[in-house]
Amino acid sequence: MAAARAGVLGVRWLRRTAWNVAPLGTRTASHITKDMLPGPYPKTPEERAAAAKKYNMRVEDYEPYPDDGMGYGDYPKLPDRSLQERDPWYDWDHSDLRLNWGEPLHWDLDMYIRNRVDTSPTPVSWDVMCKHLFGFVAFMLFMFWVGEKYPTYQPVCRHHFSYDLGFLCALG
Repeated sequence: MAAARAGVLGVRWLRRTAWNVAPLGTRTASHITKDMLPGPYPKTPEERAAAAKKYNMRVEDYEPYPDDGMGYGDYPKLPDRSLQERDPWYDWDHSDLRLNWGEPLHWDLDMYIRNRVDTSPTPVSWDVMCKHLFGFVAFMLFMFWVGEKYPTYQPVCRHHFSYDLGFLCALG
């Protein structure tokens, strides 16, 4: 009983001291501010124009995600293209991500950054790549079969010594 009472008093003391140490009006700088969050889904042309201005887009380029209850709100639906496809010689504000200041980010930006998914077209078509891969695998399987059927090492047998040096009994 006394130990439980001491524990409760210790927790209360810790709360009081922590309350006095930590200021209440602070926040970490990594949080998203209120004006960065998407607003409600635009229903009128005036709301669409205001949302396009909020995201630094033209009204004719602005298209929000469909209002299907997923919580996208008025966030613009950007094309599903990776940042790898953007011009590497352009003077970007953030050259590593190839982004400019104030530019709206893709909803799945973590998937489309340069070291993840690359949506640019491949220089070789998929059927040619598959033919090369399966041809190489078939060739290697054939070579393994040939290596099993015709071994290249000499057969091994027991050593024969012409002289009795005294250690033949140790060899068995």
